Amino acid sequence: MTFQYVNIEDAIERDGLRMIVIQGVPSGWSEAAKGILHVKNIDWSAVRLTYDNEALKKWAGQRNGPIAIYNKERPRSGWAEILLLAERLSSSRRLIPENAEDRALVFGLAHEICGEAGLGWSRRLQVIHAGGFPDEVAKYLGMKYGYTSEVGLAASDRVSDILNMLVTRLKTQQTSGSPFFVGDSLTAVDIYSATFFALFSPLPHEQCPMDSTLRKAFEVRDAQTEAALDPILFEHRDMMYEKYLELPLSI
Repeated sequence: MTFQYVNIEDAIERDGLRMIVIQGVPSGWSEAAKGILHVKNIDWSAVRLTYDNEALKKWAGQRNGPIAIYNKERPRSGWAEILLLAERLSSSRRLIPENAEDRALVFGLAHEICGEAGLGWSRRLQVIHAGGFPDEVAKYLGMKYGYTSEVGLAASDRVSDILNMLVTRLKTQQTSGSPFFVGDSLTAVDIYSATFFALFSPLPHEQCPMDSTLRKAFEVRDAQTEAALDPILFEHRDMMYEKYLELPLSI
């Protein structure tokens, strides 16, 4: 493990890399950021997000996670900002290709998974619409992701479209002899894909301890989504956790 949990007061006083992370659930964004730092062997301190902590909000500028803060630099909360910071801090196992075309492909695929209206975003809207989350959670996430009944109804099409694209990409890569999404080596896309599939089927409890009610919410799937979840996606996830990512999850 390349990190330890500390309280907010200790985190503020420390130098180096600190990151606020979601607690209690395998948030794709937080787990991807952890995975990137693990793969690159970057030491950091973790702070669990607490929504009523004023010191945390003042330090980070918002109540959200993940938020990475390095030394006295500005807080970074976007998935791409955190990835770029990690690449700057360690040249060990580069996760962004040097080749411009491959680099553009990595950022394009990553946005489809992590970005606004991407897989994680649309999946949250889909589960809200299906009534999978407890009311308090659904209300909070609905405000955060702009839920309306119209947006929620359209989310399944968006989710299945992205899933089908990822399946096609993986199958094409495997035909050419690569188990990775881009080229012949590990990139950030592989980490994003592996961690975000907790939104559809979290790892077993012994590997991913979480509240049973939220686990059921994460597993809500309609027929359209079920059809798009080709086994190759979970085979890729399992390969990533077996070879590159850390288990059990520390949430």
